[in-house]
Amino acid sequence: MTDMFAKVSCVLAAAFMLSAFVPQPDDKPKGIEHVIVIGVDGLSPDGIKKAETPNIDKMVANGAVKWNVRTVLTSASSQNWASMIMGAGPEQHGIIDNDWELNKHTLPPIAQEADGRFPTIFSILHKARPQAEIGTVYHWGGFGRLFQKNAVNYDKHFSTEDSTATDFIQYIKKKKPVLGFVHFDHVDHAGHHDGHGTKVYYESVTKADSLIGKILAAVNDAGIAEKTLVILWADHGGIGKGHGGATPQEAEIAGVFYGAGVKKGYAIQQQVYTYDLAATIAFALGVEQPYAWTGRPVKPVFKGLDEPRNLWLGEKP
Repeated sequence: MTDMFAKVSCVLAAAFMLSAFVPQPDDKPKGIEHVIVIGVDGLSPDGIKKAETPNIDKMVANGAVKWNVRTVLTSASSQNWASMIMGAGPEQHGIIDNDWELNKHTLPPIAQEADGRFPTIFSILHKARPQAEIGTVYHWGGFGRLFQKNAVNYDKHFSTEDSTATDFIQYIKKKKPVLGFVHFDHVDHAGHHDGHGTKVYYESVTKADSLIGKILAAVNDAGIAEKTLVILWADHGGIGKGHGGATPQEAEIAGVFYGAGVKKGYAIQQQVYTYDLAATIAFALGVEQPYAWTGRPVKPVFKGLDEPRNLWLGEKP
């Protein structure tokens, strides 16, 4: 009996030691030291598919994509940009429309930092890693009111998409940020002025693609391409000359993941929501997200990680 007990103990001990060296599903993705987020206001999946977009096509072919990421409602800018960086929806962060201001709103956040804002990916990364370089460059001034100013090292607003891209490119090359976030607004302008699905709108998407190509080149020139996760995101799509409604054309966007640690040519199966962006960035950089966030990391985009075991895609009639 003693010999049998000893053998069982040895087997269990060996199994425990072996499991300790087997990567666990919740491990941080390997090799990611930088995250660059390219946000394009008003960029619809239709725009990507129908316009000339060689750089985005390259990202999709060599990365992972979800063509129907669901936005929050209403499908307008402030609440969706906020949800992207805050890891939760309007019900949690309280930004319900474009009239929101820090000192003028009706719904307080369910949890807030000292400045009154809901925690963002910028603030939680800054608290976890105070020395990390974090920067934002944005075309739409309204984006700047959504995040904690003391959480970023670099905070710039420019009036054109070209000046925005130029400055962000210089920032990448000079500072090699742990997290860099750029916002472009000209595609949304084209949607409002000429209409979604028009020649002018598709031309604006092609212009965005050219700027994305320059940003990807900057990441390479900075010598950090092999350690950088690049994410392309949008706040909403549109119908005609507007957006804000609850239709797929307005409330679905494309999410593209490219670069370090990402599977190539992968179509994401799990449901993805716009507030999952912040959760995925936190996961990629190994930072614990606040309990107040409702977003979940899009783990299957990363090598070695699978779709959720309980994934349910619905039933066919």
